[in-house]
Amino acid sequence: MYIVDRGMRFVRGFLLSYGPSSLKKRFWDKDFSEGMWDFIDDTAGDCVYPHLAKYSKDGDILDLGCGPGNTACEMAIDSYRTYTGVDISEAALVKARKRTEQTGRVGKNTFAQGDFLGYQPTQQFDVILFRESMYHVPMGKVKPILDKYTKYLKEGGVFIVRMYTVKDGKRKYRPNAMIGVIEGAFEVVEKAEYADTGSTVIAFRPGAPNRKN
Repeated sequence: MYIVDRGMRFVRGFLLSYGPSSLKKRFWDKDFSEGMWDFIDDTAGDCVYPHLAKYSKDGDILDLGCGPGNTACEMAIDSYRTYTGVDISEAALVKARKRTEQTGRVGKNTFAQGDFLGYQPTQQFDVILFRESMYHVPMGKVKPILDKYTKYLKEGGVFIVRMYTVKDGKRKYRPNAMIGVIEGAFEVVEKAEYADTGSTVIAFRPGAPNRKN
């Protein structure tokens, strides 16, 4: 039974990263509608928020894979001017829009339904955020996706990626490999590791990779 369950989880994970957008939407809508992700509804105090405030500079934020609106409604309201959240799940966005109304941010927050792998922004941003959503980018597409969104960064703007990179004291291969891709192709302006949660937040921009001594 364990082998069967593990195999099913692998297939599901594969489809969520490599499957067609219509199939991924059905998976995510079902999960959010059935409450599978209710445990992430409250992430106030998350380690990503100080980094967002630092680099948004009262500017514009694009959140790719925004889920039920955590970032949109938990970051300091005076730390940004506009926020655009993109998610493949309409069920998640229903929650995000409701939370936006409840927190009085309708004039600042907007949302768009779609697969962020193919999403086309209509403006430039001070920060483009991948908050755990980078997990769902196929490894071979990490750099191409970031290259695609580079033109939507304002001058001096940054990408911010936040992922869980350590579990039970051991480094997780895939997220650390993704960070390795980033470090090898972009200028890293800040990297912070949080031992209490096993999280890494990395801020970077287009430019020459940092030299390692």
